[in-house]
Amino acid sequence: MPDYHIRLYQDSDYDTARDLFAEGTLEHARVAFNHALSLPRIWIFMLLIFLLPLLIITSVIVSIGFLSLALISLWFGNRDLYGSYVKHALSDDMLDIRKYYLQRDGYCFWVAESAGQVVGIVAATPSFQPGGENHIELKRMSVAPSHRGKGIAKALCRTVIDFARERGCDAVILETTTGHLAAHVLYKGMGFKFQHSTFLKHPLSRIMDFKFFLYKFDIPTGRT
Repeated sequence: MPDYHIRLYQDSDYDTARDLFAEGTLEHARVAFNHALSLPRIWIFMLLIFLLPLLIITSVIVSIGFLSLALISLWFGNRDLYGSYVKHALSDDMLDIRKYYLQRDGYCFWVAESAGQVVGIVAATPSFQPGGENHIELKRMSVAPSHRGKGIAKALCRTVIDFARERGCDAVILETTTGHLAAHVLYKGMGFKFQHSTFLKHPLSRIMDFKFFLYKFDIPTGRT
């Protein structure tokens, strides 16, 4: 028997739900940063940053200083990508969770509870993607690090799929980012199919290859 259960969001969950979302999103900044450092264009840029001072001033120390400054700037720029996303969500749909998700048709918000503590969250909204008029979008999925590997994310995902099925929807869609490596594995394993990717509207998005990936789960027809 699992040591958790899925239930509807309650007002007492507010602070924990927001923290789970924010911390669960920001932790992927490091993965995205490592991904950026693997890009050839970033290596070329860093090489130029190192060589130009060395050729002009002939100082290895200055070159290392410029390179360090460039790496720090890249890290904070990457952090800002995730930070701006979190800041917007916390001031938008996550500002009044009950009003946004539980008092509107086609919306819902669940939590995973274990030993009296909220350890996971997930939300559902109608899809506003082109051609997705009869789709549900899975949003705000996050599981506390201490409770990962227990099937909670899968259970939360199935909850959204069941919600969409009960409403007679054709599919569930979701978006995840470059840094959410475990999420890509989870969704593919549950039958979601990759559709396309788009860059975030941010000056560094294309430079750092920061993308949103759209996945879709087609709900089987012919149900009995």
